[in-house]
Amino acid sequence: MLTIATRTFPLLLGIGLLLVGIGLQGTLLALRANVEGFALTVIGVMMSAYFMGFIVGTFLCPKLIRSVGHIRAFSAFAAITAATAIAHGMVIDPWLWTALRIVTGTAMVGLYMVVESWLITMAPSEQRGRFLAVYTIITLLAMALGQYLILVDDIGGYRLFSLTALLVALAVVPIALTRILQPAAVIAPPLSLKHLHRISPLGVSGALTSGIINGAFWGLGALFARRIGMEDAGIALFMSLTIIGGALLQWPIGHLSDHYDRRHMLVWISFVTAAVATGAFFSVEISHSLLIAIAVVYGGLAFSLYGISVAHVNDHLDAAHILEASRALLLIYGAGAVIGPTIASYFMQQVGPGSLMLFLAASLLLLGLLGLYRLRVGRTISTEEQMEFAPMVRTSPVALEMDPRLDEGEGGPGTVNQ
Repeated sequence: MLTIATRTFPLLLGIGLLLVGIGLQGTLLALRANVEGFALTVIGVMMSAYFMGFIVGTFLCPKLIRSVGHIRAFSAFAAITAATAIAHGMVIDPWLWTALRIVTGTAMVGLYMVVESWLITMAPSEQRGRFLAVYTIITLLAMALGQYLILVDDIGGYRLFSLTALLVALAVVPIALTRILQPAAVIAPPLSLKHLHRISPLGVSGALTSGIINGAFWGLGALFARRIGMEDAGIALFMSLTIIGGALLQWPIGHLSDHYDRRHMLVWISFVTAAVATGAFFSVEISHSLLIAIAVVYGGLAFSLYGISVAHVNDHLDAAHILEASRALLLIYGAGAVIGPTIASYFMQQVGPGSLMLFLAASLLLLGLLGLYRLRVGRTISTEEQMEFAPMVRTSPVALEMDPRLDEGEGGPGTVNQ
């Protein structure tokens, strides 16, 4: 494992630098838009545009990568991402920023695809689980670290946009200099959404809800913190600790789901996370320190929801169909992430910034109620038939090939209406 880790270090360093910059950019844009007086609903649309680009890139980028190769494609996507970062600082306009967010999301999924397809070729099948875990940790920690870069300079200035571009540009260096052989071609994912919903409506709804609440958090969390009176340091702490909570807690929560009916786990997680989000709403008027402490718990619960939803759908499939299903669920997550910031920003504008937490709670409550209904009408799968949980983060469909469950072979549980 140490030898493989050494060989993959350039790839992990490249994606780490990239995500530190992107972590900074997401928070910076929301806060700068607030400084510039953009309407909350406009900010919501602007932040959701990134995920729209992510969906578009899922289908467009594989063809380009196949045409020019991984290193050239990575360099092109990184150049586009750096250029859009600079362009945000050059022209302050909400609709231009929305267009730039779409371009950034499209390029970012291409960057993910290049690095992840390389990592997959270097991960022996028996070590896929550990690779996926390490990759998930690096992804979340890099995003958390990026939150603190808003403290480097004035949000109202130009330098933080330049810092984002600098980090993205530096991410090209270890990738361009790598001597690792280029992997096989990347393919665009097929879609089977109707079939997935038929076999597991609760799992599909869980993936959609996870996209809605996480998209709302990524897009509007920093703005929420600003609107309730937090300074830059408090915003960085709030955002980063929520992400770190997700990194720390999704594994124990996920593995707990391996030993219980996942429908029950989805119901309990939905209701408990809704209660935690409601507690966060009330803590706004009590203490920002209490809010941040609650946010750690919220992150751990909310970030685990997607992985458990994917595992629940996979419980109804044989191993031959897991990769296709997981790719489709990632697109469903992306669709939810487009919806979440748009709707949440409307409530924040009409009711107040604290309504972000109530929106998260309401979304989770609806999922929990659906789960209760599915418990009554759906068929139970025994824990012996359930597949093992694997951590899942917002990434490209390529990373799903690191899922160790792909090695379990044919003949898993058959598809049933759940």
